[in-house]
Amino acid sequence: QVQLVESGGGLVQPGGSLRLSCAASGIIFSRFDMGWYRQAPGNERELVATISRGGSAVDADFVKGRFTISRDNARNTVYLQMNNLKPEDTAVYYCNARHYSIATQNYWGQGTQVTVSS
Repeated sequence: QVQLVESGGGLVQPGGSLRLSCAASGIIFSRFDMGWYRQAPGNERELVATISRGGSAVDADFVKGRFTISRDNARNTVYLQMNNLKPEDTAVYYCNARHYSIATQNYWGQGTQVTVSS
C-alpha cells in the first residue's frame, strides 16, 4: 500500500520558516519524481516545486529564492524548506509522487496545513 505522509506544517509569523517533510512507503522511491503542491481556499491546486529522480529541481516563480525542495533517497523522504514565509503562502501543502514512466502510478498525500499570520 502506497503512503505519503506529510509533516511539519503549522502556524508561523510572516518572515518565518518551516520545513515540510513527506515520508513515502510502498513505492520504489528512486523511481519517482517528487513534488509539492498547495491549495488555498477557493483556489485550484498549484505546483510549488518538483524534484526529479536525479535531483533536478523546478520551482514555481512565486517561491524562487524562498523555498527549496530536496530529497533523501536513503530515507524515502522529500523536503520543502520554506523561508521568508508570506501570508499568501497560507494553504494546504500536498506531497506528490509520480513514477518516471508509468503514468498511472501517481500518488498524493493527505496534506499538511501551513498558516502564515501574525
